[in-house]
Amino acid sequence: MDAVPADEAMTRFIRETMPLCDTLSIRCTRHEPDSTTLELDWAPELCTAAGMLHGGVVMALADSAGGACAFANLPAGATGTSTIESKTNFLGAVREGVVSATARPLHVGGSTIVVETEVHHGERLVAKTTQTQAVLRPR
Repeated sequence: MDAVPADEAMTRFIRETMPLCDTLSIRCTRHEPDSTTLELDWAPELCTAAGMLHGGVVMALADSAGGACAFANLPAGATGTSTIESKTNFLGAVREGVVSATARPLHVGGSTIVVETEVHHGERLVAKTTQTQAVLRPR
């Protein structure tokens, strides 16, 4: 049996741990502590008026990338993360193609992880998100 490529294995992991990613058919193309990239395809059922990708979908993609990046940076003894604050600036509309979100850690601490995520449509920056993730520990 052939080994599963890393991006397929990570896509499966992302979709299993965050079921919304499965609903939105989000794919993982990179998952390392320094950078996580997720992507999704534009589809009419994910749009608002005039065929624009819904802002909530863009935010879900960014939040998922940020959460996955934070997970890759968990301190010893932590079990996961949860978004406790998120701010998104929308800079452009998406009406076709693939949208990618690349998250990078700004701060990795014992109780919080701060992540910045850039969302691109091709080379064009369409949104930027900064979020704080709470580090979860066993009770």
